[in-house]
Amino acid sequence: MTIVVFALVALAVCALLVAVHRWLWIRLVRDTTAPGGLPRRIGTASAIALPLLSVAALTAGRAGAPFWLQQTVSWPGYLWLAVLLYLTLTMLVAEPIRALLLRRLAHRDPSGAVAAPPAAQSASGTGTAAHTEPPSTAGTEPEPGAVLAPDAEPAQPAAAAPDRGLSRRTFVARAVGGAAAAVAVGTVGNGAYGVLRGPSVRRVRVPLAKLPRAAHGFRIAVVSDVHLGPVLGRAHAQRIVDTVNRTQPDLIAIVGDLVDGSVPDLGSAAEPLRGLTARHGSFFVTGNHEYFSGAEQWIEHVRELGLTPLENARRALPHFDLAGVNDVQGEREGSGPDFRAALGDRDRSRAAVLLAHQPVVVHDAVKHGVDLQLSGHTHGGQLWPGEYLAELANPTVAGLERYGDTQLYVSRGAGAWGPPVRVGAPSDITVVELASYQA
Repeated sequence: MTIVVFALVALAVCALLVAVHRWLWIRLVRDTTAPGGLPRRIGTASAIALPLLSVAALTAGRAGAPFWLQQTVSWPGYLWLAVLLYLTLTMLVAEPIRALLLRRLAHRDPSGAVAAPPAAQSASGTGTAAHTEPPSTAGTEPEPGAVLAPDAEPAQPAAAAPDRGLSRRTFVARAVGGAAAAVAVGTVGNGAYGVLRGPSVRRVRVPLAKLPRAAHGFRIAVVSDVHLGPVLGRAHAQRIVDTVNRTQPDLIAIVGDLVDGSVPDLGSAAEPLRGLTARHGSFFVTGNHEYFSGAEQWIEHVRELGLTPLENARRALPHFDLAGVNDVQGEREGSGPDFRAALGDRDRSRAAVLLAHQPVVVHDAVKHGVDLQLSGHTHGGQLWPGEYLAELANPTVAGLERYGDTQLYVSRGAGAWGPPVRVGAPSDITVVELASYQA
């Protein structure tokens, strides 16, 4: 039954994408170009090739395609998905504007044209200035029995009249389509620049009732959703490491979705993580994407890079407990989150900080007396208006909120999944500064 539902949903999504692409082709290609011309052929070919590249980008990794091929199709394929989103939104906004412009132009010039060719305008103007032409007889038939003058020209058919210029519909289509394309491409370009330049640093102060005065000001650098893969590679990892180390944290917490791919493909991309430095070490918990990429291999690999995986485990630090649970995606492999193993036998008089990739487990954290949960997963929505969809599946999309005696902080993430683009949800590395009520 699940397979049937999935197939029906997939077919519905495909049908929607086909309909959207056809509509955009009509508005941006057919309505703006001449039949049979090179611009129309290029536009039509792009309307076919770009969605195919997007499908290839989404499926190449799961299909086991060579990593070089994944990289080749991912850049154009994923970027087109982002452009498609904002092009569709801007064209939806532009539709009533297009209708209004057509109506106003029709009222001003019922002939259907917006301009005459310059040559026709010039000939008309100079003729009237130089001399007065006799009344034209073009388009009229001679009276029966009438004799034509020796130098008279035969009447020309109406179809031979000179072209009065660009049609009103084509003019409006080009103006509106060009503006919409500029907005969409500009939005995506700015969003891609924000991702590729690296995450910014965000600082949040979190008071904990059980934290002793000696731990006041303890700094945890929270890194989530790096998504090393065919698009974001070693250079992006190095930018993150450099940014984290500049904050001089006491502890580094990588809370899942570090990679999108296997260790053989991405081991070298993750190598800069070896350079992370913090007084109390660097810790790692799995995200859902690790289970798509070989979680056990990555757990062992990050251990080799100097990080400490917390697999439903706890570390007693000098002034509080640090615990970590596996991602809920691991339940399919029999290694999901186990709060009892991580927190069941601890001393509840001590403060507890939990690393858990998905915010949805906060209710389990409340039951087990966690003081602060650090999560990611949502990307803050990544692409506006994605945060409204993320709100449907997550208790908190970004920032700090309280659930009972537990505080939940959700990072927007340091990378991007799919399109290397963020709009309305800038990437960040958060330095969480713990504060004691006793200080």
